[in-house]
Amino acid sequence: MGDNQRELELFLTSVERQALRMAQIATGSTEEALDIVQDAMFGLVRKYADKPQEQWRPLFFRILQSRIRDWYRRNSVRSRWRVWFTGHGGSEEGRQEDPMAALPDTAGIDPADQVAGRASMAVLEEALRALPLRQQQTFLLRAWQGMSVAETAAAMKCSEGSIKTHYARAVKTLRKKLEGHWP
Repeated sequence: MGDNQRELELFLTSVERQALRMAQIATGSTEEALDIVQDAMFGLVRKYADKPQEQWRPLFFRILQSRIRDWYRRNSVRSRWRVWFTGHGGSEEGRQEDPMAALPDTAGIDPADQVAGRASMAVLEEALRALPLRQQQTFLLRAWQGMSVAETAAAMKCSEGSIKTHYARAVKTLRKKLEGHWP
């Protein structure tokens, strides 16, 4: 069990940052993303730790996709109730941001390159957030995670044809939205 546990820890460490990035893009919130990723990791450990190691990646991303969809459903219900009770969608006026998070990271990077990189990433993230959830997650699994069509279909619990369609639509929309932002 010790070797399997160590291998599982290494696997979770290897997908942690990527999964967090995907969840952040999906939710727009680091705190929500951390909760979703942690829950997905616990789900993998609880139910699938005894499965062969080559099955962990698709299983983990299937769990992650499920948790992201659950978050969207809960958030949608909360928004409907908020609108119904208050007559408007809740604003973030009273929410305070962490002032440390706003400080720039000056770890030896040219400031002009750093600003350009942040601006480009912000444009990309905005375009990704604007995609329908299925297209967004398909694009992230295929392009960022490098998963095959079959792996992505297994993770998202849909057909390979659906994955191809969602991916093609996502790429087309992103190209149109990002036109002029990159050479």
